[in-house]
Amino acid sequence: MKVSVDEDKCCGAGSCVLAAPDVFDQRDEDGIVVLLDAEPGEHLHTAVREAADVCPAAAIMLADRT
Repeated sequence: MKVSVDEDKCCGAGSCVLAAPDVFDQRDEDGIVVLLDAEPGEHLHTAVREAADVCPAAAIMLADRT
């Protein structure tokens, strides 16, 4: 799995951090998403998919590794 984020779309809700704190964080100054791991291990895939699903701004994109 390859994860990418669109910081311009991010509204700073923090849902991704709650769902997958090993993969996402937020900047202190404005709450915008920070991607900690662009290729998380398989054990995190379910949490990352949940984070993408609950993102109110649809700022998280997921792709299969090829």
